[in-house]
Amino acid sequence: MGEIDSGDSLLEVRGLSKSFSGIKALDGVSFELKKGEVHALMGENGAGKSTFMKILAGLQPPDAGEIWLEGIPFTPKNARSALKNGISLIQQELLFVPELTVAENLFLGKEVTGLGGKWINADETNRQATLWLKKVGLAVSPKARMKTLSIAELQLVEIAKAISNNASVLMMDEPTSALSENEVARLFEIIRELKSKGVGIIYISHKMDEILQIADTVTVFRDGRYIDSRPAGTLDRDTLISLMVGRKLSDLFPSGSTEKGAAIYEVSGLTRRGSFENVSFDLHAGEILGIAGLVGAGRTELARVLFGLDQADRGTVKLHGAPLLPDSPATAIRKGIGYVSEDRKLLGLVTGMSVLQNITLSSLKKHASYGWIRSGSEQNAAESFVRRLRIKCSSLSQKTETLSGGNQQKVAIAKVLLAKPKIIILDEPTRGIDIGAKAEIYQLIRQLASEGLGILLISSELPEITGLCDRVLVLSEGKQTALLTNGEASQEKIMYYAVPGVRDEG
Repeated sequence: MGEIDSGDSLLEVRGLSKSFSGIKALDGVSFELKKGEVHALMGENGAGKSTFMKILAGLQPPDAGEIWLEGIPFTPKNARSALKNGISLIQQELLFVPELTVAENLFLGKEVTGLGGKWINADETNRQATLWLKKVGLAVSPKARMKTLSIAELQLVEIAKAISNNASVLMMDEPTSALSENEVARLFEIIRELKSKGVGIIYISHKMDEILQIADTVTVFRDGRYIDSRPAGTLDRDTLISLMVGRKLSDLFPSGSTEKGAAIYEVSGLTRRGSFENVSFDLHAGEILGIAGLVGAGRTELARVLFGLDQADRGTVKLHGAPLLPDSPATAIRKGIGYVSEDRKLLGLVTGMSVLQNITLSSLKKHASYGWIRSGSEQNAAESFVRRLRIKCSSLSQKTETLSGGNQQKVAIAKVLLAKPKIIILDEPTRGIDIGAKAEIYQLIRQLASEGLGILLISSELPEITGLCDRVLVLSEGKQTALLTNGEASQEKIMYYAVPGVRDEG
């Protein structure tokens, strides 16, 4: 990356602090961003990164500390105040109005009007929206409703919205979590264009290869405290991990494998038109079976059918030899199938409810008598999983939406485990989770397998697939292209079977 002028300070933060329910999210942190700099902010979930960004964006007030914007003291009173002063944020949890169009969302709060502001100029709104969508490489109609878009498309709309604000400080919180490689490459082009115009970018990501590729400077927070700032070019993966977690992670994945039992789950010729076709595999007790493939391969669609969210057109599924193609999630849970979805906010949690309520949500019948919930039983069950999964919360009554992304994911996993499933489907279980929390979840997955559970693990991270799984099922454009043993499943071989057309050309 290019050299930064040391005297060209754009944003400076001194002694910033913020607490929630007695827990310090930020404890006197400092930070400096220069014009034309990509400054990565790293740390485990709960380190304070998202809180830091929300304060700068005017979404939360600080308890203490100073913010200087181009040498002038500044504390945004609200999001509009921050935007007016050139500070724009792309949040990790996407915020949009589902019923409005793409164009209407892009210009929400800054509507394109006519006749002295008396009416919204829809044609001009759509025209300008088309230009911004083209800039991020998104080929959707500006008139499309947001609710019809995929997660990746929604992410790109949020990026277009942020850069349309012409901000001098642009903050990105996990902007590539749902993007394909081509979309990430386009985003990096946009970042470089903005850099050349003097825009300062604060970039949060758990993907270390991204950080080392795009960042000029890296600052690390740990447990709400400032740890260090270094030029990105002086860092490597091991050093970053050590700074983030305060220790070396010599081996991220648990060693060894679990002794497999008998086949307990059999899928044969399963097909859902337009999503996947003729998928067949078996799953043994104590086995971790990976499902790999590129975006659009049909992995999540397969999981949704197995959990009863969608219905198959043909094929059979058996659990312990008995037919099981659930007609609903309730049936799946009752029969012993658990599912941790890739989108915890949409399908995994009710974020406005407490930690306790979310953990016990799928198992309330086990803690109720004659229609009344036995609060003691419910409390004991939730407490046991908070301890087991090391969920960081002030109390069981804390709202789930106030937890870090990693702790929210642990709550989603706890909810599934409390129902005591025989089969667990984990769809991107570590998406948006820091390296330390990933290691904890990997240990948990291996422990669950050792207890005899069958686990289907869907992941876009090939090191996760090769490091955890006993076998790997590969999908490409909805077709099953390989079922590999652990010894066969190198990252290169998985990609060979995952990329459409490669096998035909080779």
